[in-house]
Amino acid sequence: MVLSRRWSVFLVLAGVWSWVIWPRFAAAIWADPRSWHGSTPTSFLLVHVVLIVASLAIGTAVGVLGLRGWRAARNR
Repeated sequence: MVLSRRWSVFLVLAGVWSWVIWPRFAAAIWADPRSWHGSTPTSFLLVHVVLIVASLAIGTAVGVLGLRGWRAARNR
């Protein structure tokens, strides 16, 4: 598959966006009183941790694909 430079930039920005947004969301979830029952994490926290980790992994993969597309477009 060949990506244009525009799509490559879009994918890189989407990856960066994930890394800007999700850690801030993680901090908010961590501080939420529904996340803890005493010192024990609740299912609310665990579900959100899974979502955050998955989103960061997908964002990283998308960003890497965009970076690889940018480099390939530069070499053409």
